[in-house]
Amino acid sequence: MLARILLATTSQAIQSRLRQISDRPDTLVEVATGDTSLWETVSRENFDLVIVSRALIGASAPETVSSLRTLPESPDIVVLCEEEDPEERATLLAAGCLSVLYTGLPNEMLEEALSAALERRLQTAEEALVPTDAPAQPQLSDFVSASPAMETFMEVVHRVVASDATLLIMGETGVGKERLARAIHAESPRSTGPFISVNCGALSETLLESELFGHEEGAFTGASRARRGWFELAHGGTIFLDEIGEMPKHLQVKLLTVLQTREVQRVGAESSIVIDVRVMAATNRDLASEVEASRFRRDLYYRISVVSLTIPPLCERREDVPALVQGLIEHFRGEIPHQIEGIAPDAMESLCRYDWPGNVRELMNVIERAMLLTNDGEISRRDLPATISGLVPDLDPEFPTPQAIEEESLSVPQEWLKQPLRDARQKLLTEFERAYLVGLLEETGGKIAETAKRAGIQPRSLFEKMKRLGLRKEDFRSKR
Repeated sequence: MLARILLATTSQAIQSRLRQISDRPDTLVEVATGDTSLWETVSRENFDLVIVSRALIGASAPETVSSLRTLPESPDIVVLCEEEDPEERATLLAAGCLSVLYTGLPNEMLEEALSAALERRLQTAEEALVPTDAPAQPQLSDFVSASPAMETFMEVVHRVVASDATLLIMGETGVGKERLARAIHAESPRSTGPFISVNCGALSETLLESELFGHEEGAFTGASRARRGWFELAHGGTIFLDEIGEMPKHLQVKLLTVLQTREVQRVGAESSIVIDVRVMAATNRDLASEVEASRFRRDLYYRISVVSLTIPPLCERREDVPALVQGLIEHFRGEIPHQIEGIAPDAMESLCRYDWPGNVRELMNVIERAMLLTNDGEISRRDLPATISGLVPDLDPEFPTPQAIEEESLSVPQEWLKQPLRDARQKLLTEFERAYLVGLLEETGGKIAETAKRAGIQPRSLFEKMKRLGLRKEDFRSKR
């Protein structure tokens, strides 16, 4: 990230020395010339490091230092003293100063001390960008595959890891686009820098602009202080723009300018800031079609698709399902209250046969659910959703029949009692819907038009339900 330093000194000579020492590609330095300027500057801008002369913080130095530390970004404070006073040094350090430096030190010693303070601050700030409960950093080895399609894909990925080329990662929902982007970052020369992920479809148009590029004080109603954008915070690392196809047209223009000039301009600012970031973008849309429909800028499309990577959907690499299932069992094992040793062969067969419209994300949810619901040491076919297992619910006695409801003798399977009412109700409805459609399809021999007519729904709606429930008309043609 770009570190912001505020210099507030009483001496032009000291100011010049410090500016020279602090001149680094990953820093922006601003100067406050007096006591009033110091407080005006820190109140409107966000700083990582404040280097201030002892004379500018007044008689109540501990209170002043504490006030600076309570600012939203809690900057580190370095106090410059023209005389060495061990007692005052101890007082300032106890008040929260990071360091107290004597201005008579040689340039080399001052530079070493300030560089150490800055590096410490950068490390702390970048660690704060990573959630405390964040999962382990993905690696490219996580994408090892038995599928020829995936192996060919990964060969291309390995070629672009070390470059700074802009990447466009495409694929269906749930294939792991962000996970791949994180893995590429983790094994790239930028791995020591931050990885910033922004979902362009999850923020309003106004908020997205401010989040990406930052804003100045007073840029819009409510902007009481300046704020850094994600591009500034990603300096030295990677920014990942998820769902870039959702970005409004006027922001596409601004993003194109950033990619061309490698400079960002905050909302309401008059000058630009030079940044050093690698840009990766992702979408599940066909951006080429979006360009033809004039919903996405052609010039931006060409700029972000220097290298395009399309992750194969899981239905095109079923060979990978067994390895993925075993890996997920290991992953969730520590979170499940009972011991799970593995998965039954018939359950694995059902998983390999399923089309996985939700891709790897859906597989993760299915395995976690099955591990929670199973009563045995391994996942059985019965532990899988009916849409995957293909099992028709046992209508007697566990599946609620009209007679059971009328006689108030209704009972539910024990596994349902382990779920919240909402989930159990949904399971009941799903299993009833599947059983009902299976019965109709068997009677009609898999004829969609006749089945839809008898069910009182449109053929298209029936087809969508069959796809969701894992039913194929071909399986019923020989049963009539």
